[in-house]
This record gives sequence, C-alpha cells and structure tokens, in this order.
Amino acid sequence: MLEISHLTKIYKGRAVVDDFSLKVDAPIFGFLGQNGAGKTTVMKMIVGLLEPTSGEISLDGAPSASAASKRRIGYMPETPYFYENMTGLEFLKFCDELDGSARGPAAGARKGHYEALLRRVGIYEARNAEVRTYSKGMRQRLGFAQALVNDPEYLFLDEPLDGLDPVGRREMKETMLELKKEGRRIFLNTHILYDAEEICDEMGVVHEGKLKYAGPVKEFAAGKPLEERFMEAVGAREKAAPQAHTSPRA
Repeated sequence: MLEISHLTKIYKGRAVVDDFSLKVDAPIFGFLGQNGAGKTTVMKMIVGLLEPTSGEISLDGAPSASAASKRRIGYMPETPYFYENMTGLEFLKFCDELDGSARGPAAGARKGHYEALLRRVGIYEARNAEVRTYSKGMRQRLGFAQALVNDPEYLFLDEPLDGLDPVGRREMKETMLELKKEGRRIFLNTHILYDAEEICDEMGVVHEGKLKYAGPVKEFAAGKPLEERFMEAVGAREKAAPQAHTSPRA
C-alpha cells in the first residue's frame, strides 16, 4: 500500500502541493488533474526525485525514497530522456545497470529480458536502431519498457499514453491490464478522463495541490458523465457562449 501523509512542497514561497494525504491499495490508480495541478510533483516525491518540504510517504510501511523501496519501483517520467546514439537494446541495458545489480557474469543473460520487454511494448523490430531514429510514439514505448526493466512491483507512470496514436494507446492500455493480472500495482498520472474511466479501479483528483477526491471511479461519477463531475470537483465553470454581434445598418 502507498500511504501519503500531510505532504507539502513549497516552491518560491508557494505551496504547489498542500497538506496532501492519500492511501492507495488499488491495482490501477488513476491520478487526475489539470496541467499544473501538482500531479507530477507528487509523483516525483513518491519515487524520491524531489524532497518534500514536509510530510511522509511510505510504500508497504517503508519510506518510498529508501533504497529498498526504489528497487521495487518502476518509473516513467512525463518526458523520458534518452541517449540518442544508443539503440533500444543498449538503452535498456544501460538503465538496468544503473544500480550495478545487472553487471557481472549473469549480465549477458539479461539480453533476452530486454528483448522480451521490447516485444511487450511493440518496438522489438527497432531494437537495434538508434533512439534518434525513433518516433514520438516509439520513444513513449521505450520509456515504458525502461520502467519495467527492473521487474518492479509498483509502476509510477506519468502521462505514458501521450503522443501515441489510437492503436498505440489501445495496446499500451492492454499491457497495463496484463501487468495488473500479474499482480503489479500501477499509479497512473493522466489528464485524460476516458483513460481513467476505462482501466482504473480507483482514482484521485488533485487541484491546485490539494486532493479533491479519492476512491472508486464509479462512485466519483455518481451517475453523471465523468467530465461533468470532474469539472465540479475542480471548480471549473463553462465559459459563456459568445454573443453574436450585429453589424449596424448603413
């Protein structure tokens, strides 16, 4: 279980995450909010890339930023960074060796693992091509593969479907559902309501750094269209339709 207690992050005197508390035990948890709502900041604090101003984050009772917890975590940032002259296979090998655990006599046997991951995300045929030749969608798939390279129990994915075409989006969502069946837990940052409604068991809504809702997707909607309920939760108001202007008669 992921537990976040009174989490706060202050940048330049402003609380971008404000007294945020959340418990997550759902197989797939969708974390929704507008751009700039604080989703990525929360995720970076969970995986240990940012230090909270205050508050605590634990994963199954241990600090989420501890070395032991990080070994159980896979993370895909919103904009994955790649070494352009590496091939897809080389990049996965590089990521796998960052903590030193994949080096040594057994390292050669890992090649099959990397190839299986590239098959899983649909870019196996490009395994020996340099990343600089990859399209936006292929880069997203490679970013997803690197999040899986350490065989994690918990996956934290920040807008993983961004830049994918409709077929790619469908394939990646099916992969997430397969990972769920394998017993992995997924924390999914997204601003696409339809994706959360389709694959998430539970969801949270964040607005201006504050948690507005956490619980089952169906309970959040409460019989209303998800978009309408989301607009209510974040206090959005539809803009009034512009009035037609009548040209004065000559």
